[in-house]
Amino acid sequence: MNKPKVIVTRHWPVEVEARLKELYDVQLNEADKIMTADELKHALQTADAVLTTVTDAITADVLSVENKRAKIIGQFGVGYNNIDIQAAKAHGLMVTNTPHVLTDCTADIAMLLLLMSARRASEGERLILNQQWTGWTPTQLLGQKVTGKTLGLIGFGRIAQAMAKKAHHGFDMKILFYVPPSSMPEQQSIDDLHATRCSSLEDLLADSDFVSLHCPAGVTTKHLINEASLKLMRPTAHLINTARGDVVDSQALINALKAGEIAGAGLDVYEGEPQLNPEFLTLNNVALLPHLGSATEETRTAMGKRVLANIAAFFAGHEPNDKVV
Repeated sequence: MNKPKVIVTRHWPVEVEARLKELYDVQLNEADKIMTADELKHALQTADAVLTTVTDAITADVLSVENKRAKIIGQFGVGYNNIDIQAAKAHGLMVTNTPHVLTDCTADIAMLLLLMSARRASEGERLILNQQWTGWTPTQLLGQKVTGKTLGLIGFGRIAQAMAKKAHHGFDMKILFYVPPSSMPEQQSIDDLHATRCSSLEDLLADSDFVSLHCPAGVTTKHLINEASLKLMRPTAHLINTARGDVVDSQALINALKAGEIAGAGLDVYEGEPQLNPEFLTLNNVALLPHLGSATEETRTAMGKRVLANIAAFFAGHEPNDKVV
């Protein structure tokens, strides 16, 4: 019996690729170059499953290619805003993702950015690297204390709750969160973290020392953080984004940082990444990371294994655990 044909759009962890070779007729992307729209269309026409990442633009145009062979798209990641989900559904394509396994490591990066921003770590490192540090002084690089402060979370899913746990139990932080009424988490999760739900986004922004974004990207959240919302934040507050770049209006954030309307920001994701607004590079009060949220050996391997489990279930005639649509 012939093995199913699988095309992988990017280079994946070695252990996962080795398993793919054992199980499937697999086409890997060892050069790790982003596939073009035409290449993605060809993949859909020639493979039984296409395994994608956030860097693949699976648009309505790509999905509308004729003579599709593929029946499932296995997304390597919990987010799937790179895929036109409604178009996939309309064309009869199943989409899966990889929740749960990247929760802790992404929350770790959010806490890292919070600490870096609050304590001006990037600015301090540049002093050392540029050989500009002249020694300790009582007023050098004064930042904001983290312990005992208020953390406001926009979104309260798995990653937000993991960050809240680290912040509350590790740094004695007060936890606020905002979600729409339709997205309320379990009461036990709220009680365990002594978290308080804000009745509005505006209240959370005004009452938080640190605001961390954990909401999905989409039409309703595009530029959720904009000029008006940034003006509601405290001048000593910091914005942390490990969610998706589109949630923040980059130019509005840059303007707020330049004007001192907020104290700092820590960013792991950007609008239009990997290109980012070059004005970010001129600012001292921003910590920048290259989308490292889930970037540990353990997590990326676990994500790949989650994709393997999803497509194995599909090819066996079962519904995958992580079916999106």
